[in-house]
Amino acid sequence: MSATDTQSPSAPQRLNEIEGPPPRTSAPEQTPGPPAGSIEGDPESPLARLTPAQIEQLGREFDAIHDEVFAELGDRDSRYIRSTIKLHRQLVLAARAMLLGSRNKPLWLGGTAALSVAKILENMEIGHNVMHGQWDWMNDPDINSQSWDWDTASPADAWRHSHNYEHHTFTNIRGKDRDLGYEIMRIDPHQKWHPVYLAQPFYNLLLMGFFEWGVAVHDINFDAIQSGEKSKAQVIKELKAIGVKARRQIVKDYVAFPALSALLSPRGSLKSSRRSFKSTLAANFTANIVRNMWAYSIIFCGHFPDQTYTFSQAEVANETRGGWYVRQLLGSANIDGSPLFHLMAGNLSFQVEHHLYPDMPSSRYAEIAPRVRDICRRYGLPYNTGPLSKQLGTVHRTILRLAFPGGKVRPKPGPYGAR
Repeated sequence: MSATDTQSPSAPQRLNEIEGPPPRTSAPEQTPGPPAGSIEGDPESPLARLTPAQIEQLGREFDAIHDEVFAELGDRDSRYIRSTIKLHRQLVLAARAMLLGSRNKPLWLGGTAALSVAKILENMEIGHNVMHGQWDWMNDPDINSQSWDWDTASPADAWRHSHNYEHHTFTNIRGKDRDLGYEIMRIDPHQKWHPVYLAQPFYNLLLMGFFEWGVAVHDINFDAIQSGEKSKAQVIKELKAIGVKARRQIVKDYVAFPALSALLSPRGSLKSSRRSFKSTLAANFTANIVRNMWAYSIIFCGHFPDQTYTFSQAEVANETRGGWYVRQLLGSANIDGSPLFHLMAGNLSFQVEHHLYPDMPSSRYAEIAPRVRDICRRYGLPYNTGPLSKQLGTVHRTILRLAFPGGKVRPKPGPYGAR
């Protein structure tokens, strides 16, 4: 199978409610002076240092990368996602088999570890990316953004709206991108301080451990409910969808599989069955916590370390296609790591490339990264990357500091490749 045998999306098409970059038009003249909503100490946006002609040319260069990759998608790419899904299912099968003997400590540890890895792989590299439409070009009804449902508490439709559409369209625009702090945390000094933020270091830990549940309710959008933008009927519909998905996840991990372990308990006594039930339930709970903490860490490192910029709505009022690309560059950060690390991160360790091309198969991000860096070098733009420890450390430092009044914008990196 080659790309010509499939229905490959052509630029600037974006799937799953992603508006993507604006149409290919010339950039308007920029208005000099500090942008509205700026605060003391705000660094100059690298976008302001580019001429309209440079922005337009940059947009064409990024378009070309997208078009070239999609023109050659084929067997190699489809084998990748199918083999990844197969690996996930094998891990789940091995984990569930070991956890039938979960009263045995080595089997509990092995089963819990395998289930944790399986849940991370399904959540990050498979579910997230399939639902982005990265594999829709295959025309496989089983690996499709509109039919896939992942092993997490968030309903697929709600996630596609809050993430694919809202976040990837309005990336880091204050007042538009509700992923900035997930509406509950102050992670940017431009955000007005409120006493409730004093508690954010504590509920940040809760969000880390139960991240899937925070994501599940994120699309409810309580601000829209208060303003009357979202009707009561719509809220009820969304809550029912969350309830259905939550019930399915709870029954699967905390009732059905623990009960199966209890029924197959070798000694057959009630006490033995109870021990098997509790140990399997504990293993499933642990695997979910591990997956949630990993997903939280990768996602927060890709969006909230010191290196990233946020934008006022006035700054992007007349945004062109090239400007959209630059905003994605400035609002995202990568994480350095090995190929195995990138796989377990769902290739969201290439968050810059993902935000530039959210519909591109994740397995291609490592290939195009050198070309993205070259564009950054030639146009004097930063390419934000760093080790996991550094990125995560700056995220938690920001959450702790901005729990209190005040706060300044942290220094930003200079142009990529500059001495």
